[in-house]
Amino acid sequence: MRAAVPAGADAAPDFEAEYALYMKGMKVAEMERRFSRSGDGQYLYRSDTETTGLFSLFRDDRITEESRGRLNSDAPRPLHYQYSHTGSKKHRKVSIRFDWDRNEVINLVNGDAWKMDLEPGVVDKLLYQFIIMQDLNAGKRHLKYIIADGGRTKTYHFEPEGEEVIETPLGRLKTLKLIRNKPNSRRETTLWCAEELNYLPVKVRNIEDDGNVTTAIVQSLKGLGR
Repeated sequence: MRAAVPAGADAAPDFEAEYALYMKGMKVAEMERRFSRSGDGQYLYRSDTETTGLFSLFRDDRITEESRGRLNSDAPRPLHYQYSHTGSKKHRKVSIRFDWDRNEVINLVNGDAWKMDLEPGVVDKLLYQFIIMQDLNAGKRHLKYIIADGGRTKTYHFEPEGEEVIETPLGRLKTLKLIRNKPNSRRETTLWCAEELNYLPVKVRNIEDDGNVTTAIVQSLKGLGR
């Protein structure tokens, strides 16, 4: 068993991972995620997703997320989150600023702005997916995150469902399986986090309210020992 490591900046190596997204057995999109640190204790976590193949003939979508902030000794603290979804059917832009001095969150969605109180420990919708890796490395298994989303906060709970060895383009990987269920909903998110890759999620399955299932599987990785 791996020794637990602290959840601070030392447990935040840079990496770049590429994923393929599948729906009903067909590849529909590609996603790239990059985490990097700067010398002044700042971090940048970015995700780019765009449709591909035959699916792109019907939906030419592109989604970009970016979280910037500071790597504190205990956990990363977000300062600015941006989201952009452009394409044939949907156009949405979101900007969230975290003012830790004034304890407020400033939301800007498609040009409309408003504020809300900043709860201790709150993070953005992208950063929590990185903090999961840190928390698992630190030995935590029952995970809880407060997410700033849509002008309010939401609480995400992830529970372990045991270990599982899965086949990926990176080879056979031993993973810890985590599940998040949304109360009173069919929605479910399942993560397979690879122990030897700092618990990077190497497979992610989302089930929506309408029953549609999307699965992301890692294709390549730079960093994290690769």
